[in-house]
Amino acid sequence: MTKRDVFRFLNEPREMPGKVPLALRTDGDWNELYGRFEDRDAAHQADRCLDCGNPYCEAKCPVHNYIPNWLKLVQEGRVLEAAALCHETNPLPEMCGRVCPQDRLCEGACTLDDGFGAVTIGAVEKYIVDTAFAQGWRPDLSKVVPTGQRVAVIGAGPAGLSCADRLVRAGIAAVVYDRYEQIGGLMQFGIPSFKLDKSVIATRREVLEGMGVEFRLGVEVGRDVELDALLAEFDAVFVGTGAYRYTDGGLPGQDLPGVLPALPFLVHNGRIVTGGDTWGRPIAGWETTLTLPKLEGKRVVVLGGGDTGMDCVRSAVRLGAASVTCAYRRDEANMPGSAREVGNAREEGVRFLFNRQPLAIDAGADGEVAGVRVVQTRLGPPDANGRQRAEPVAGSESRIEADVLIIAFGFSPVLPDWLAARDVVSQGNGRIRVGGERRLPYQTAHPKVFAGGDAVRGADLVVTAVQEGRDAAASIARMLRRADAARGSALDAA
Repeated sequence: MTKRDVFRFLNEPREMPGKVPLALRTDGDWNELYGRFEDRDAAHQADRCLDCGNPYCEAKCPVHNYIPNWLKLVQEGRVLEAAALCHETNPLPEMCGRVCPQDRLCEGACTLDDGFGAVTIGAVEKYIVDTAFAQGWRPDLSKVVPTGQRVAVIGAGPAGLSCADRLVRAGIAAVVYDRYEQIGGLMQFGIPSFKLDKSVIATRREVLEGMGVEFRLGVEVGRDVELDALLAEFDAVFVGTGAYRYTDGGLPGQDLPGVLPALPFLVHNGRIVTGGDTWGRPIAGWETTLTLPKLEGKRVVVLGGGDTGMDCVRSAVRLGAASVTCAYRRDEANMPGSAREVGNAREEGVRFLFNRQPLAIDAGADGEVAGVRVVQTRLGPPDANGRQRAEPVAGSESRIEADVLIIAFGFSPVLPDWLAARDVVSQGNGRIRVGGERRLPYQTAHPKVFAGGDAVRGADLVVTAVQEGRDAAASIARMLRRADAARGSALDAA
């Protein structure tokens, strides 16, 4: 037996898989930025884990992955067992391995992050699942006993897919409805391919269908099928419709041609990259009908410092923009997005202007956007959320020239009329109210309707939507067991 090198974390530096060369990233290359570990590299990186006994990485992870345990399995070359263990806590581990801001979650909590370089948890997670799938591994449902119960899942994003996975593992049939033509929600259409290759989502669909999940795509609830019909056909309904209403900031001039909300820009561009659409076609379904301009040779400015803003600036680079600028009202330390994504954007030539708050959008002689007026800010006392307020500095106004302006201030859910008509209520800003006295977690005011993900908590991370879909499925299964037990008691009494 080979003796383990207990100082591996010192002798083996933290390394990420190789990256696409910079020259290719600015020339229309939409391939995933990071490659994949080879077996040896994955084992060496996993072996850096200290197995510190109090796994802060696991505690910080929203789904509480058994991270040290599957890192050890990788060290030992037991990848299929590692894949099974990954799926015990996370129905979509290959997605989270790619798009989670690990620097703010598991890796940020790693004991080695203080000077030694955190274990590359996300890259190893990606390696585990990709390798296992390539070797033909699939979830083992051989011991699952069908209950005969059926649940409708509305929304094929991370919350809905996670819920469907857990339902079928509990023997409950899941039928997933989505208005889009592909599964994945914003993982498919909003997150660019250089972060999440769409073949990864196609593989997950194959896996889920192999588990028994049925997808009814291009079907919009409230238009093509009524909620009442679903409530009559199914034993329960889960709502994971996401958050699609963008926050515009109320800036004067935001309706000018050349001003774009971030989400329609990303969704439309995602369809173009995958061959599902073309430039210049108006897109409806948002607050207004938009025609997205080509960015080649244009000066592009993105307002907002979250992960969506980083997706926009890095997409603009690949679309041939002459210059790309990100303006954010706080400093870099207070940016809500992943520090790794900011670093990648800066590496690709994006200019960052921190402590700049937009005031108004200016028009040029042609009536289209010509720039955005901003004021410099300084950080003041904390706001209601505990973050320092951005306070304007008198006399510091300036203008950033722009041919295209993309607004990435965030998104919020909207309570659909078809839910409100069945007494489902929102808790403010369109978020569905769940839980409370005499209700199960994620259960709405309608006893057969459950909800989770961005539709409940507002725009958040993929991994938090995964966690809520997973846990909502547990509540649905609990309700259905209770219903079965009640029916059994009634029959016995009769």
